[in-house]
Amino acid sequence: MALHIKPLSDALGAEITGLDLSRPLAGDDDGAVREAFLEHHLLCFRGAPLRPVDFANVARRFGEPQLQLLRNQRDAEAPEVSILDSTYASPDDKPQDLRQVRLTGWHTDDSYFEVPAKATLLQSIEIPDSGGQTSFCNTRLAYEDLDPAEKDRLAGLRAVHGYDTARAPARPKARTQAEVDETPEVVHPLVRTHEDTGKKSFYFNANRTDRVLDVAHGESEEILDFIHAAMTQPRYRYDHEWRVGDLLIWDNRCLVHAVNMDFPVGQRRLHQRILLQGSRPT
Repeated sequence: MALHIKPLSDALGAEITGLDLSRPLAGDDDGAVREAFLEHHLLCFRGAPLRPVDFANVARRFGEPQLQLLRNQRDAEAPEVSILDSTYASPDDKPQDLRQVRLTGWHTDDSYFEVPAKATLLQSIEIPDSGGQTSFCNTRLAYEDLDPAEKDRLAGLRAVHGYDTARAPARPKARTQAEVDETPEVVHPLVRTHEDTGKKSFYFNANRTDRVLDVAHGESEEILDFIHAAMTQPRYRYDHEWRVGDLLIWDNRCLVHAVNMDFPVGQRRLHQRILLQGSRPT
């Protein structure tokens, strides 16, 4: 079956068919997939759930995996694989205000590190009957559509990212002392340049970006609220309806994502994830 690339939306994303990810990609196919990733920022491969070890082998076709911060989510046989269970085990686990669930906030993975992950691979293992979609917004398009005056206003501004921020409505998972020691606050540009394409995009994480440096608190809040509203407009958005075995890889350098956490209590929502090493945002 020949390689086929089908866009998933006008904003971002493409479905890839005609590839066997258990085998090394041929030269032409490898080049086409890499070009599609840079153009569409998110790729979807359909198939059956992989064993964690096999999932890690697939990830290495796209980059070098890195360990996730939280040790208790690492797979025992393939520690670069994190097992992410967002199931509501009981009615008490599902708040009435779903904003209290961290996954509902628009975020990019690992921005609280000095060198964040450039890409994420996520595969669904079990999914609920309804809800549970993962949504993505294209922060490159959102930045490119800004008025020149707004681009000038944001040029050179930097922001503090931390494991948590009071701006987020929900608190993150607890860290061990070792994990706390590994995650001091870091500073990143509010607009970053993609090292592979040279294109600029917003770099903002609603769960982690705390404040803009060198401006008053009120102005910092206004700037961050403006960026959040600009980049999450519907025209920049794609909502992924999961099928069991779907494997997504997306570019954290120019996308943010959030989860629809409105799904039935007791129905499992289970994924496995790998983060790929990146470079420091500039």
